[in-house]
Amino acid sequence: AQLYLGVMYALGQGVPQDDAEAVRWYRLAAEQGDADAQYTLGVMYATGRGVPQNDGEAARWVRLAAEQGFAEAQGLLGTAYASGQGVPQDDIQAHMWLTLAAARTIGQAQGLVVGVRDDVAARMTPEQIAEAQRLAREWDLAHPRNP
Repeated sequence: AQLYLGVMYALGQGVPQDDAEAVRWYRLAAEQGDADAQYTLGVMYATGRGVPQNDGEAARWVRLAAEQGFAEAQGLLGTAYASGQGVPQDDIQAHMWLTLAAARTIGQAQGLVVGVRDDVAARMTPEQIAEAQRLAREWDLAHPRNP
């Protein structure tokens, strides 16, 4: 309910549009472990919508959602590692998170994630790619998906 109240304030549906109030409700849901709210809060910090723009805080919230298997968050975290936005630039981590995101998305979204991952791979050694793939496999084994 907290997540949906945040959405209502963000969109101005049934309540006056208020990004700061949306952030308040997203944060309450995020602190209880709601991956969608964590991801959305991370995006709000990344864009400065309703809160001061803060790449480090954005990455912190996005990581929490990514670690729960939230594909959009995994893609965004991978992109952050690729560019060093809010996290240290790390091609191995970027490739790992983008690989995980690609396995959890379909269609155009998957194509975009794969494109970013391929751009990252183009600047990596074969050994680095193998390490990223190993890390992705280990993460997948430690975090089985719900059927």
